[in-house]
Amino acid sequence: MSRPPADPTAPRFDVEHETRPGETLIVGFSSFGLAGLTAVDYLVDDLGLDETGHVRIEGTPSITPFTKGTPRHPIRLYTAPDRDVTVLVAEQFLPPALGELLADALLDWTEANGVGEIAVLSGIPVPHGPDAHRTFHVATEDYRTARLDGGGDGVDVPAMESGFLDGANAGLLERGIDSPLGVGVFVTPVHAQAPDVDAAVRLVDTADAIYDLGVDAAPLEAFAEAIRRRYEDLAERIEEREPEGSYDRMYM
Repeated sequence: MSRPPADPTAPRFDVEHETRPGETLIVGFSSFGLAGLTAVDYLVDDLGLDETGHVRIEGTPSITPFTKGTPRHPIRLYTAPDRDVTVLVAEQFLPPALGELLADALLDWTEANGVGEIAVLSGIPVPHGPDAHRTFHVATEDYRTARLDGGGDGVDVPAMESGFLDGANAGLLERGIDSPLGVGVFVTPVHAQAPDVDAAVRLVDTADAIYDLGVDAAPLEAFAEAIRRRYEDLAERIEEREPEGSYDRMYM
């Protein structure tokens, strides 16, 4: 797919890495519910991956996350010598237009470094009932053939019926349609509370089933249960203190 010349004044995303990436890139962006971000962060820890690169952001406001006084790049790449996957953890929230620019940078990098497919783990804020607490896919034809239609060793991830994606997810899929790169976006409904760890567990289980990663999601499931109990206790305390109908739970 041909693209117009880059605007030198536009924001730029440049991928810098130390080692050759794996055949598959698994991605989680910062979005509503933080399910995808939580999922890939857990994959990095459980698989014992090391930081081997990052995405440099120029020409737009950025963040510098830190833990215990130690700063880190907001968009990072992780891999390990014995794994054929690379995981991208994107803590920087990006509006749709900038998300598409990041997608372009990632796609140029994957093409130059022999990455064959991209799997995105993402939560979506859609109205849903209990039966919809599962993972769905939106994927290019070659990705479906390789990983879902018999190639996924019996993995049952139904297609998302209809709708649209924007930002980085849309950019990755659009380039994947007309290129050899297989792209699969795995989505699951999320709730307003952040992080929606139950949704993250579903995404981790999906990635594990498709790629046979050997991930133990039990600690994440225990954390999800603790979060559920926390919100249930909070709701009970509010009901005890406030008359019925006089409070707003939209942020719970």
